[in-house]
Amino acid sequence: MSPIPRPPAGWRERADSAVARGRRFDRFIPAALLDTPVSRIGYWYGCALGWTWGSVWSTGRIEKRAGLWVFRGLPSWAFPRGGVCVGACFLTGDDRPTDTVLRHEAVHRRQWRRYGFLMPVLYALAGRDPLRNRFEIEAGLIEGNYVPRGS
Repeated sequence: MSPIPRPPAGWRERADSAVARGRRFDRFIPAALLDTPVSRIGYWYGCALGWTWGSVWSTGRIEKRAGLWVFRGLPSWAFPRGGVCVGACFLTGDDRPTDTVLRHEAVHRRQWRRYGFLMPVLYALAGRDPLRNRFEIEAGLIEGNYVPRGS
């Protein structure tokens, strides 16, 4: 695994700002869509997608860890960066994820439960830069291997 790059100066302030902006945006989402039976439908849909994708492409061991179904052995094109959480499924490559990474992914699982069908849309709107993506920041940038410890 390559070393984690040192983040640019001022990244914590930008990260805090991204989280605050996301929480302000949440106020415009109808309460009936957050942490409700409606969001659970989206969560279970995400779980079904994750199970399907993982079942089709996984060549490694499938196991339940930290409240997640971990599908290993997927080809590198089948998931972004080190892995992806879809519902309660973590899809990744050959390496066995650490407990620290799974704690990060478990936060994404809770985000899926809160936002349901909105999760993929909100995540995309938050952007690809993990240092500005509120969902990655809330899950823990260090735990997700986006910034090195001690940054």
